[in-house]
Amino acid sequence: MRAVVCSQFGPPEDLSVVELADPDPGPGEVLIQVEAASVTFPDTLMLEDKYQFKADLPYVPGGEVAGTVAALGDDVDTVDVGSRVLCPLGSTGGYAELAVAQASAVRLLPDEVEFADSTGLLYAHGTTYYGLKHRGSLQEGETLLVLGAGGHVGLSAVELGKLMGARVIAAASTEEKLDLCRERGADETINYSDENLKERSKELTGGAGVDVVYDVVGGDYAEQALRAIGWSGRFLVIGFTAGIPSIPLNLTLLKSCQIVGVFYGAMTAREPDLANEIAEDLLTWVANGRLRPHISARYGLDGASEALRSLIDRKAIGKVVIEP
Repeated sequence: MRAVVCSQFGPPEDLSVVELADPDPGPGEVLIQVEAASVTFPDTLMLEDKYQFKADLPYVPGGEVAGTVAALGDDVDTVDVGSRVLCPLGSTGGYAELAVAQASAVRLLPDEVEFADSTGLLYAHGTTYYGLKHRGSLQEGETLLVLGAGGHVGLSAVELGKLMGARVIAAASTEEKLDLCRERGADETINYSDENLKERSKELTGGAGVDVVYDVVGGDYAEQALRAIGWSGRFLVIGFTAGIPSIPLNLTLLKSCQIVGVFYGAMTAREPDLANEIAEDLLTWVANGRLRPHISARYGLDGASEALRSLIDRKAIGKVVIEP
């Protein structure tokens, strides 16, 4: 099989596409013919050994794939050869023509759901749905401020926030990204390259502040967003593409607000029933057309370096997919 391989930690330009032996599924495993693999921010961090999970060199990047079951290991009776599936792999193995996965992690795809639409769904929309519903208790009619709204995860918050009945304010760094946010349902937008995030958020809420902040950016924007939050608001900590911020905790007292961590990956291991519930809701919404994740770019294996570079340079808008 052909696969993208990281042989040394460094920039994505150091990746190579090579021929590897086809893997065999072991007991409790399935072999998947990969049709699509999501390109995510953790993938970029792992390349430079900056992620919380350290990959053993050499490795194949990519943590979530969608495709067709090609072979079964021993003791697997939950899926059949030929089944259409979505599967988180953990952290590696997805940028390849074939991937091995634990059968227990595989989810059957409804026929109405395309492979590219499904891959990355659990990573981005899973994180968002867990955050908005189960950690942030977002209610219909509340105001949601989304930072980094033009990226894969941020845009999923725009989409799901609207689906859940919130008024969505999308904040991003370029008008191109904000145009897409408006297309995907954002009620208001803020360009924090030339607008003050706190002041504009207060203006758009008549001075009351926002109910929920969804922050995938961190850095200097985090404190501005916290200052824009209203009484009893919830600040959801999702990620740190602009760096890990230092927050003055007196703001939480003055606003009687909460700062809430959202770690979807750890939750799936600790609360598998909740993870299943979230996955079923998301796949049902995609199947019936209520949710359609935006795909901005599709690459073959030979374009993996370019795909990853687009995320590192923060030029990617929406979801980026590898299709072997």
